Amino acid sequence: MQFTSERRLDDGVLEREFVLGEIPGVLWTPRSASASAPAPLILAGHPGGLPLMYPRLVARARHTAAEGFAAATIELPGSGDRPRSAAAEEARADLRRAVRAGRPVDDEIVDRLVLPLVEQAVPEWRAALDALLPLPEIGGPVGYAGGVISIGIRLAVVEPRISAALLFAGSFVPRTMVEEARQVTIPLLVLLQWDDEGNDRQQALDLFDAFGSEEKTLHANLGGHTGVPRFEGDDGNRFFARHLT
Repeated sequence: MQFTSERRLDDGVLEREFVLGEIPGVLWTPRSASASAPAPLILAGHPGGLPLMYPRLVARARHTAAEGFAAATIELPGSGDRPRSAAAEEARADLRRAVRAGRPVDDEIVDRLVLPLVEQAVPEWRAALDALLPLPEIGGPVGYAGGVISIGIRLAVVEPRISAALLFAGSFVPRTMVEEARQVTIPLLVLLQWDDEGNDRQQALDLFDAFGSEEKTLHANLGGHTGVPRFEGDDGNRFFARHLT
């Protein structure tokens, strides 16, 4: 991992861009973080396209930094400036056509779009953890917050360094991932936008039911995909404070 830029935001948060191999990413650390007082780390998941997602990601990072957490994110495969996958682009186009036509999205389309992404992205997130956790100002335990929810499911199953996850129920989930969710045992907070036009509400509820965690909480709010109420950020901070500090 190599840092490529560094700047101090007006609230004291240190923002550093980095590359991990050829994967771009961003690390935000609170002013309070130091070698003698390392900050717990939250991995900030997103649907891809760091330049487009940056305003939302930095707002989330600054909000968590106010509670003493560091946050980091990396670009997803096939997004931003990373090489495109022809198969993923075709699957995404098929999904959009089905949604525009008001047809159910076939399991085969969801599998083609999501499963290869999970297989490539999860090892990259784990490699990012390998690079970030040795930094003196970063400490464990680690949380995961955001989407793509299938990536969060796989990380919760295979990555023992992740102690809690706040998952955004806003993307299509392959049936195999619903079965994999039964293996998740860490504490979960799941956010569901009730009127999300791009999300299968019943599938999100079935997924929540499938999670094997003894502590799992579902927050459902009225509104579309990007209408998550601001107070959910405060609830998320309290959730991570219980499990990461």
